[in-house]
Amino acid sequence: MDLRTLWDQHRAAGWPKFSSPNEGELMTLDTVISGCATYYFDEQGLDAQRAVMLEHCLDDLDTLLPDVPEEAGEYFVRLRALAGVLLETSRHR
Repeated sequence: MDLRTLWDQHRAAGWPKFSSPNEGELMTLDTVISGCATYYFDEQGLDAQRAVMLEHCLDDLDTLLPDVPEEAGEYFVRLRALAGVLLETSRHR
């Protein structure tokens, strides 16, 4: 799936209803990744600082995803895909 489609789908999705001790951290990751996507589309790329931030977000998501409740899984799997495609696309610009 291309970056624009992932971003549009993510923006259209509402925050999932779930309970998890990691909800705050997941919310922060969502905010940071969404901010990087907004910057990417506004500036036609990412700077080095945001690329490093995305790498850290991906590491954190990879750690947290196994414990995400099923009802929120689709949202965070898509968020992870968005971050991965965003990082990969920005490296090829």
